[in-house]
Amino acid sequence: MKPMPTRRFVVTGGPGAGKTSLIDALEARGLPCVFESGRAIIRGQVEAGGTALPWADREAYARWMLVMDSRAHAVVELLSGPVFFDRGVPDIVGYLRLCGLPIPEDLAAAALTLHYEPLVFIAPPWPEVFTNDAERRQDFAEAVRTHAMMAQVYTELGYTLVDLPQTPVEDRVAFVLEQVLARLRTSG
Repeated sequence: MKPMPTRRFVVTGGPGAGKTSLIDALEARGLPCVFESGRAIIRGQVEAGGTALPWADREAYARWMLVMDSRAHAVVELLSGPVFFDRGVPDIVGYLRLCGLPIPEDLAAAALTLHYEPLVFIAPPWPEVFTNDAERRQDFAEAVRTHAMMAQVYTELGYTLVDLPQTPVEDRVAFVLEQVLARLRTSG
């Protein structure tokens, strides 16, 4: 029997809306997941005394995200079935737009050529779960703007957005898996 092809499902939205909690719960169920590159870059840059940080050099930070996200996109090709991504390459386009920075040609090309499933899960702003930490310095107003920008970018790129319910994480997991199974049944 031929293995199922890789199916890349993105979870996007603003910061502090429960995306990573959802990805953690999906991984705990044994599903392959790709974690947000931004947090890993921040931790690495802080440790190394680097400046590719969203509060220091946003263009360098975006460049690192593109390198890591492109690599993750390629590596999962070895997997079969659904793989869940905490953000995708189009999120980098949204990030740079929010910052008022130009979109480099290679990033624009990557956003068009590195494909994800047409169905993208978007986490709406959720004030009850929003918190800041050492890596998330945005306030809730910026989280709302980020959500709107991600919705705009993914829509412009032809993706169909599905709002995640603002429910406990296990209910969100059930919702996502139900949506994914329906997608796999209808698209083969």
